[in-house]
Amino acid sequence: MAGLPDAAWTDIDLDRPGAADELRRLAAELKVAPQVVADALDGVQRPRVTRHHGHLFVHVHVLSLAQEAGEDHDSRLRTAPVSALVFPDHLVTVHRASQFPMDRVVEHWEEDIEAGSRDVAALLHGLLDEVVDGHADLLQDLEDQAEALEDDLFGDRGRAGGMQQVTYRLRKEVVQTRRAVLPMRDVVAALLRSEDDGFVVPRSLQGRYQDLADLAQHDAERTGGLREIVNSIFETNLSLQDARRNIVMKKLAGWAAVIAVPTAVTGWFGQNIPFPGFSSPWGLAASTTLVVLGTLALYLVLRRRDWI
Repeated sequence: MAGLPDAAWTDIDLDRPGAADELRRLAAELKVAPQVVADALDGVQRPRVTRHHGHLFVHVHVLSLAQEAGEDHDSRLRTAPVSALVFPDHLVTVHRASQFPMDRVVEHWEEDIEAGSRDVAALLHGLLDEVVDGHADLLQDLEDQAEALEDDLFGDRGRAGGMQQVTYRLRKEVVQTRRAVLPMRDVVAALLRSEDDGFVVPRSLQGRYQDLADLAQHDAERTGGLREIVNSIFETNLSLQDARRNIVMKKLAGWAAVIAVPTAVTGWFGQNIPFPGFSSPWGLAASTTLVVLGTLALYLVLRRRDWI
């Protein structure tokens, strides 16, 4: 157990053997409802804040992006659930250290001590600030990837089918990110609402919590804009593929028309009936001239119309 001078902190690392039992024992001492403990151990629920008698339950998602995915269309987004039981003078965090180490949060708390912030609200702010900053960094990374896809959209890479898979993967990651980022607005807003029971943000920290709420709101707006950009890239790439396919079909149809001229001429002169020039040198010259001139004329017409 550690923390700031005016607040205690207990960290439950679910990677440790027996951590779940440790949390249940602590919850029994602090009179926490079993359902709250089950929610903390579950870790799959939506980010939220719930008020209970004498304490808060805060659940958030820490997001990160893996370097590589199993397949081109698999999402690289990794979600690490973090729960916190917030008492007037005690903070209990529940997480997996392999997914979210608390080192940077502790550094943040040490800075708060130097700045004079010494209560549990400072502990909770340090935790949420790291989570929201991580969301902002992730969104910046996704935006950079979206810009790179836009640059490749009209290049050679845009002609390959692999770009469609990469765009689909990015769209999936944006949707998953949005599900975790949007509720953070409500989480911070709920903490800012002062109530008689449970957690209250002290006046000295209200400005910092308001900045956190503004950043969470900004992140939520960024997810909406990013989703529109990725959807636009996805749909534009499909449209470009259809346009390129139409161009190929048009050129094939044009060359088929050009080839039809010598086919028609040779078919006519290949009839097994007498006709002008049949079995004579000038008949051969006439057929050859018709093939050459007819093919050349049709080629020039189609070329002028940009069909071939």
